[in-house]
Amino acid sequence: MQWYEEEEFWSDFSSIMFSARRGAEIVRLVDEALLLEFARNARVLDLCCGPGLFLVPLARRGYRVTGVDLSPAMLKRAERAAAGAGVDARLVTTDMLTFAEPRSFDVVLNVFTFGYFEDPEDNARVLRNAYASLVPGGRLLIDVLGKEVLAGWIGRPQLVELDNDDGNDGAEGGYVIQRDTILDGWRRLRTDWTLVRGDTAREASLTCWLYSGAELCTMLEAVGFTDVECYGDFDGAPYDQHAKRLIVRGTRPNAPTQEEW
Repeated sequence: MQWYEEEEFWSDFSSIMFSARRGAEIVRLVDEALLLEFARNARVLDLCCGPGLFLVPLARRGYRVTGVDLSPAMLKRAERAAAGAGVDARLVTTDMLTFAEPRSFDVVLNVFTFGYFEDPEDNARVLRNAYASLVPGGRLLIDVLGKEVLAGWIGRPQLVELDNDDGNDGAEGGYVIQRDTILDGWRRLRTDWTLVRGDTAREASLTCWLYSGAELCTMLEAVGFTDVECYGDFDGAPYDQHAKRLIVRGTRPNAPTQEEW
């Protein structure tokens, strides 16, 4: 079983990944960010939607949102969040590796992490599924921590204190020690977490592929996306030495590609 398939992992470590503080930042981001402004009533697919941090504010803006995630626990939290906000969202429990609904969405959004799968071909398959799911003219947005950004701050272990309201579903606060290790000549990143609450500790590791801006653009272009661009944040800032994230956006062309004839 891979780390992303373990329900216990998501329940234990969602407090650091999906904190209340982060949720508030995303609400502001969705309200203000240029790259998250879509056409009225746009159909948006949130791949690996988790507990709905992007899904709920996108639905609040009037977009017709579908959230896909492998974790029933995360989707249950997304369902509660949507109900609490008074918005509708379609939630699907399935694997992003197999999910595709041909020409059903105007936007496909994959935030926080891309490159879950050990086999590079599986990660390319996710892109092909996204391409198939978009209408002609639809756009894919991928948000990752690019190699160039990571190189600027990776170093010593980080200590993150957790508040009681940091998405723990009632669990007490604590702290997380995070250690990042570069693997395979900057091809992959392993993150080791130690979660301490009271007198108990829980450890977990996750490994994902790392991409530079050029590498991720090349992957999208190989699938058939056009007008592929890199940004340093969802506000449309350039991907340069000041970038906070790597946002790559590509468009499914209106005309069929040669492979689609």
